[in-house]
Amino acid sequence: MKFLTRCTLTILYAYSAVALGAASASIGDVSRVNGSVTIEQGQQAGDVSTVNGSVSVGADARVSGVETVNGSVRIAERAVVETAGTVNGGIVVGTGAAVLGEVEAVNGSMTLRPGARVGGGLHNVNGDILVDSAAVSGGVSTTNGDIRLTAGANVSGGIHVEQNRRRWFSFGSESRHNPRVTIEQGAVLQGPLRFEREVDLYVAPGVVLPELQGVAPRRYALD
Repeated sequence: MKFLTRCTLTILYAYSAVALGAASASIGDVSRVNGSVTIEQGQQAGDVSTVNGSVSVGADARVSGVETVNGSVRIAERAVVETAGTVNGGIVVGTGAAVLGEVEAVNGSMTLRPGARVGGGLHNVNGDILVDSAAVSGGVSTTNGDIRLTAGANVSGGIHVEQNRRRWFSFGSESRHNPRVTIEQGAVLQGPLRFEREVDLYVAPGVVLPELQGVAPRRYALD
């Protein structure tokens, strides 16, 4: 996973910045080893990263890449960031906010609030994914998480549930339950449903499903 390589570089950069005596600034790149980072409302910044801590991007702010290793990422309403990622922690993209590229996590949930937009894809290994009346252009993928598309959600690029393989960077116990994929009435899904393992698929009446690939899911009608 390219994201893990970037996280390794984040750690190396953060330690080198501390060693050189670099200070976090309100404009430009912000890098820390220990501690959370907050970009204030309306502020502009470059790449924002920390190793042990969360990253919060305020409303209407504009930021380049946002990354942490151990911590959550929260992007407030109408903020714009280029990419967002964490290894251990959840990601929330607020109402009307936009991530121009990929949103990635290893162990953590992902939530897109109404009107949020992701230009790339949503990808994780462990953790539930909620697309709540939001738009994703690059598809949604997980291994062990549940995926839910609410009314008004629009996902291009399909849904991919990967085969459950033990990974050195996934610290949770191996999941034995079937991931649940829920597509509510009024959600739009374009691109294939690609399942490498058994999935419980809940579909509301009137939803038009795209092509199904891989392992046949257990299908249920959503009330």
